[in-house]
Amino acid sequence: MSRATPANNLYPKSYLYHRLVKAKLFIDNHYHNAIDLNNIAATAHFSKFHFIRLFKSIYGKSPHQYLIQVRIDHAKELLKHKHSVADTCYKVGFDSITSFTGLFRKNTGTTPSSFQKQYQLRQEKIKAAPLSFIPNCFAEQKGWIRNSNFQELL
Repeated sequence: MSRATPANNLYPKSYLYHRLVKAKLFIDNHYHNAIDLNNIAATAHFSKFHFIRLFKSIYGKSPHQYLIQVRIDHAKELLKHKHSVADTCYKVGFDSITSFTGLFRKNTGTTPSSFQKQYQLRQEKIKAAPLSFIPNCFAEQKGWIRNSNFQELL
């Protein structure tokens, strides 16, 4: 009895990659909507389980993990622009502030409100002393700093 040939062997790899990229772009463009694995896999024309295996082999994380990461990245941008945590949560596609806060902390190491406060504090420090945020190697190259960290001993 012979086994059926896997679909991967029937199509060129570039065709399979194209379908996976199409699904990734679907996530990138619809992250804020209520999308699930069925929606994403259907975009790539794969079964759910086959799609998960292929996606993870190419992108290093499951489609769900990737969706969470995209949402967290967009949430960071909204928080930087002074959106409230609740507003940010719903704009990026989460249904619960509690789950949003937990996932945000898991991915960034801080809560959304702490992230926002830290960002605002850093912006204030940059405004107060902008030259302290320029790397020394760049400042020395431009002649703005004459001293070096490595001074010759006499």
